[in-house]
Amino acid sequence: MKVSEKYNESVSWKDISIGGNIQGGGTSKEFNTGEWRVNTPKFIAEKCKQCLLCVPVCPDSSIPVVDKERLDFDFEHCKGCGICAAVCPCDAIEMIKGE
Repeated sequence: MKVSEKYNESVSWKDISIGGNIQGGGTSKEFNTGEWRVNTPKFIAEKCKQCLLCVPVCPDSSIPVVDKERLDFDFEHCKGCGICAAVCPCDAIEMIKGE
């Protein structure tokens, strides 16, 4: 089979959206990606000093902050990477395997 037979040649490069462009705002909130998680972070509020060092390093923006205070994790989007626990100077985040 020729490549030209495999692909529809009636589609021009002009018809394809440009890579890297955002087609709509806020659509990532619609996808529950937290179910991909292998490890689960546990927030220990008593140890937390509210330094907020964990917030900017979270690749999924899964650490909500309200009135300059961090809250528990957004488990619908957290994938359990553990970066937040690695940067926490107060050991206020514990990673639990398999949850």
